[in-house]
Amino acid sequence: MTVRGWRRPKKSLESGTEHRSSSSVLPEAGDPASDAAADQGTDMTAVTSETVIDPLEQALTDRAALIQLCVYAVDRARSAGVAERLADGLTSIGVAPLRPDGQRFDPAFHEAGGTLPTDDPALDGVIAETELLGFADHDRVLRAPVVTVYQLRT
Repeated sequence: MTVRGWRRPKKSLESGTEHRSSSSVLPEAGDPASDAAADQGTDMTAVTSETVIDPLEQALTDRAALIQLCVYAVDRARSAGVAERLADGLTSIGVAPLRPDGQRFDPAFHEAGGTLPTDDPALDGVIAETELLGFADHDRVLRAPVVTVYQLRT
């Protein structure tokens, strides 16, 4: 593929003035051909290599953005049905909501939002309820769930 671009006009050795070779130079600004090209939005600059975007990388970036948007929507949904539908949609693409009620609290996977006093030693350190859902994309945690943890009264 041959691309034509701008060339500098050659200077005449005798007079120092510029002259052109009509076959190798595109029209200058002010020329009717150049003005017509500008009116049509044609770029009259030299062509350079374009950045090629990998379609897979672009799809993964778009997926991550859509997941963030859906998580945001789940957090703010006023209808339990809408929140459930969004969570089901996320689950269908491998993003699981994390609701660890009844599990042992682990600071590596959970964020403590508060405590609930208990007299039962077996419940000490167990998650009483999930305040804010967490989400995991397959095996990668996107957001840790915020939980309330049972704490033994002293």
